[in-house]
Amino acid sequence: MNILLVLIPVTLLIVLIAVGLFFWAVNHQQFDDLDSPAILPLLDDPAVDPADPKPAAPPAADTADIDAPD
Repeated sequence: MNILLVLIPVTLLIVLIAVGLFFWAVNHQQFDDLDSPAILPLLDDPAVDPADPKPAAPPAADTADIDAPD
């Protein structure tokens, strides 16, 4: 029965933290757009123009900052 003296305050603390995190998320617009993230994986990639002579390549890594072994 003495465990209730520990469990009730711990539970209340956890509930207060959860409520605080919920209101923090609401104030920081975490729930504004709930539809777009679910649709993004279903969208097609942008079309590639076959007349383009050079397709877009990812930028090359800058190796000037990497220290070469001596």
